[in-house]
Amino acid sequence: MKYRQTLAAILCLLALALLVQGCSTVPVTGRKSLNLISSGQEMQLGLTSFEQMKKDTPISKDRAANEQVQRVGKRIAQVAAPDMPNAQWEFVVFESTEANAFCLPGGKVGVYTGLLPIARTDAGLATVIGHEVGHAVAHHGAERMSEAMVMQTGGELLGATLSSSDPKVQSAAALAYGLGSKMGRELPHSRQQESEADEIGLIYMARGGYDPAEAIAFWKRFSDSKGTSKAPPGILERWLSTHPVDADRIKHLEQLQPQAQAEFKKSHP
Repeated sequence: MKYRQTLAAILCLLALALLVQGCSTVPVTGRKSLNLISSGQEMQLGLTSFEQMKKDTPISKDRAANEQVQRVGKRIAQVAAPDMPNAQWEFVVFESTEANAFCLPGGKVGVYTGLLPIARTDAGLATVIGHEVGHAVAHHGAERMSEAMVMQTGGELLGATLSSSDPKVQSAAALAYGLGSKMGRELPHSRQQESEADEIGLIYMARGGYDPAEAIAFWKRFSDSKGTSKAPPGILERWLSTHPVDADRIKHLEQLQPQAQAEFKKSHP
């Protein structure tokens, strides 16, 4: 019994030390988050996963689609650069009916062609790319992996085992960064992380010269594309959802408009 108590105390102290040492500050929002994965390890996971995506998923040859994604992506990357200084930016359009996009650590951005008819405009696309870059800048995937590592206590992914070539790590990384998941379906980000990515993305698109009011228009179109019920969401729906429900997301973006519009005005002196 005494041995177990001692072991439990040691594990608690170890967990506390990890939490203290692993705290980082999220750009734009200033939230403190848990991150036990080094930036180099996280970037390598992103680079490896992106190369695999390019092998597994057809790349679009649509010239107009590629030009739009490159144009919008580079503007968002420019304003995000101070918060992601070592990024190796790359923007790829994947041929898929999924209304989806993602940004991996290291600045690897993928946009599925199924998203473009809903985005419609450069500002609509900037809403999504800004949101996904927000996830990467805030290290949300690493945060989720760090939480899992602490919960495991055995630390399968800790230390030297955190290798980009390890299938277990690759599987965990794919889950943590939402690869292959559809927007509007269950993504492996918490509602807090989703709302935070919305806020970061809104500020980035405003700094990039895109009217942040267009973010509200995009999410309304996205909601309509899913055939979402217009009835107010109930308590159970909110509790079960990993994403903010559409009505809550739009309300949050409306509340952020004064701050975002101020940033937008600075981009148009």
